[in-house]
Amino acid sequence: MFSFFKRPEPKNIYFVRHGETILNAQRIRQGAEGALSEKGRTQAKFVGERLKEFPIDVIIASPYERTVESAGIINSFVNKPIEYSDLLMERRNPKEIIGKSYDDPEVRKIIDRIDKSFHEGSLRYSDEENFDDLKDRARKLLDYLQNRKEEKILCVTHGIFLTMVIAYMQYRDTLTAQEYVRLSYFNPANNAGITVCRYNPRERKNETGGWSLLAWNDYGRKFIQ
Repeated sequence: MFSFFKRPEPKNIYFVRHGETILNAQRIRQGAEGALSEKGRTQAKFVGERLKEFPIDVIIASPYERTVESAGIINSFVNKPIEYSDLLMERRNPKEIIGKSYDDPEVRKIIDRIDKSFHEGSLRYSDEENFDDLKDRARKLLDYLQNRKEEKILCVTHGIFLTMVIAYMQYRDTLTAQEYVRLSYFNPANNAGITVCRYNPRERKNETGGWSLLAWNDYGRKFIQ
């Protein structure tokens, strides 16, 4: 008797950064709160229009206000089940800068230290998620996604964390804080940009663990689904 086993199929993961928020437009550093601006709602509608023809099985969103709102607008076009996961939250900012302007000299000093300068992965200013924390959460997210039963997953998340996910996907455990700073500086994630990744379980022993990046921060042009 012959036994046939279905080989696991590749998964497509669509990452979307939330639409612009009122605080984004005002250049205010955010925590979990922050509603979409009118422009942000328009961006979310535009993304929903683009994604409505995509073969999406489920939406997983960060529980922050701006991602919940973005996911809801997108889902008015996609009409799929929505789940929320803390794994998709934005990097937690140090308490000293939340609610303050990017242009505040003290805020700029802190941001330069934790975001824009080369530093050790363990550097911690106060109560923020540091590089090592964020890298570990990116690893947990990829493990979580590759073990989901769905093959087409839409994740609604945030810019800093999304950049970390893609950086970790490419470099895995060899990723350093210095490499991440370079990547994030030259490859920003825009509001409502779409990033497409694929996980192929047949290639899980390769250097990226079976993950590949198909499109980064795509906002207006078409790409292969």
